[in-house]
Amino acid sequence: MTTRTTTTTTRSSSTPSTALTDDDASASVSGSTSPTETDATTETGATTEPDAVTETDTETKSETGTGTGTGTEPASAPVAPAAPVEAGADSHRPRRPRRSRRRSLAPGKRLPASRLIGPALFFALWALASAAGQLDPGAIPAPWTVLKTTGHLWTDGTLPTDVLTSLERAGYGFALGLSAGVVLALASGLSRVGEALIDGTVQLNRAIPTLGLIPLFILWLGIGETFKIAIIAIVVYIPIYLNLHSALSGIDHRYVELAEVQGLSRLRFVREIVIPGALPGFFVGLRLGVTGSWLSLVVLEQINATSGLGYMMFQAQNYGRTDTILVGLLIYGIFGLVSDSAVRLIERKVLSWRRTLSN
Repeated sequence: MTTRTTTTTTRSSSTPSTALTDDDASASVSGSTSPTETDATTETGATTEPDAVTETDTETKSETGTGTGTGTEPASAPVAPAAPVEAGADSHRPRRPRRSRRRSLAPGKRLPASRLIGPALFFALWALASAAGQLDPGAIPAPWTVLKTTGHLWTDGTLPTDVLTSLERAGYGFALGLSAGVVLALASGLSRVGEALIDGTVQLNRAIPTLGLIPLFILWLGIGETFKIAIIAIVVYIPIYLNLHSALSGIDHRYVELAEVQGLSRLRFVREIVIPGALPGFFVGLRLGVTGSWLSLVVLEQINATSGLGYMMFQAQNYGRTDTILVGLLIYGIFGLVSDSAVRLIERKVLSWRRTLSN
């Protein structure tokens, strides 16, 4: 390997403009070079003075058989920065990551068992007030008294029979009202003729108090179970119809134009556009209908009934058993909470494609 060294004396821009003589020229070798290269770069007769103000640019070229070379620059040569540094910034201090100024306006993650927090707090306050003697036991018994009464009624066999009877009435009425509400809403929401014939009648029925129809339905259907189921169906179908009809009317007309351009049939249009667009409103009406079935059942079971939770509460009223009345009310409340939670769970599964504040 042949090593060729060229020593050039230059003038730094920071030194005075006084010319340097040949005798004052000196050669310096970078600390990274080997002793062999240091001996090769020193010229004969050249002196190295410590006070000499010179800068030496040493260029070492190595020629090999392949024709490649390496160059070593002295430490005093300017080195380009590895990364661009902003003006006025301290390059030795690491940059801190910028905090995002974007605030989240969403409610946040859903709390576990969030629907049970409110009822649990209510029962805790009830128990504390009863233990502190702030509530009259004759008017509002303590929670443990109500639980004890529930155990006695369940052991006697009275409570299971009444619960099953109430569930049967509510189930029949809810199924009938759900079917009527969906059919009428589809007929009214998808056809102008159906809207003219159905919507006005439903609005008129909604304005009439449903419980005010009980005497008329007793004359028409008798005092048995039929009129009770009919009243429950009316209470259920009205909110289902209103919310589903509103959802159908609120579908964007651009989707209808898109379906016409794609050449969709009527059945496919209903299945792929109408039903997905109307499902949110349908589930709102379904939740209201489920709650309405339990509310109407409380009143209907106190009219010429021989079984059911309402009948049990009516009998307890005659004997002044406040604890038994509270047992019936608590069971109604549990049924309402469980049924509403079931509808919400189904809604979350069916409408999982939506991104809303609730999910």
